[in-house]
Amino acid sequence: MSNNLGSTAMAVLAGVVVGAGLGILFAPEEGKKVRNKIKKGFDQSKDELTDKIDELKKQVKNVVERKKNDFESGFEELVSTTGKKSEDVIEALEKKLAHLKSEAEKQVAAAKK
Repeated sequence: MSNNLGSTAMAVLAGVVVGAGLGILFAPEEGKKVRNKIKKGFDQSKDELTDKIDELKKQVKNVVERKKNDFESGFEELVSTTGKKSEDVIEALEKKLAHLKSEAEKQVAAAKK
């Protein structure tokens, strides 16, 4: 969408330049009037271009904000999942340790007999 906006802005600017050039070449009016018309044309184009740039800034800001929110929620999910997995690993290790202690006690008891 931003590519279309950039193309439109360039087309408007090119149109203004071409129009101003043709206006100067074929204008039957005196120089001061022609310069005023050119100035008005440039001012209009400048305003249109400024509006298009503002619109593009808003669109980019919205996209960045959405991507930021997506990243943050994905990161929070990753941290949550990782935390749960680490708790599962710790629990499994504790069970294994208890089992190993039990086996060791059995081996000690058997060795004493």
